[in-house]
Amino acid sequence: MKMLLSFVLLSVLVPSGLSLSCYVCNSVPTNEDCNGSNNTQMCLAPLDICMTVVDIAGTKKAISKSCASKATCNGAAGSASVDSNGNGNTVNCCNIFNLCNFSGAESMHTHTTLLLLLLTAAALLLLSH
Repeated sequence: MKMLLSFVLLSVLVPSGLSLSCYVCNSVPTNEDCNGSNNTQMCLAPLDICMTVVDIAGTKKAISKSCASKATCNGAAGSASVDSNGNGNTVNCCNIFNLCNFSGAESMHTHTTLLLLLLTAAALLLLSH
């Protein structure tokens, strides 16, 4: 049992070397318009993260998804803002699993997700004793 839990923990922590796949689209009004099997792309180095940008102007919403570098996505996320009327843009970055940019809503940041996975693995290891 300990061996299995150790293997699961290592497989989560050590990158597999496989490329990440992301949904890709440009200025579509809904996630459903973007999240089709014809709208996926395997990200090639240095593009190592899925990026989702949601632009809102009044009642209009435009969702764009792509592969990006971590620096580009984090930079865009840092400068994104929404005003008190709900107008502006949000940027979400993820790379925890393939097609992780399935949602146009706010998502957990990668470090939060990783922390939750680590805590779960630690709890499983403690319970196995």
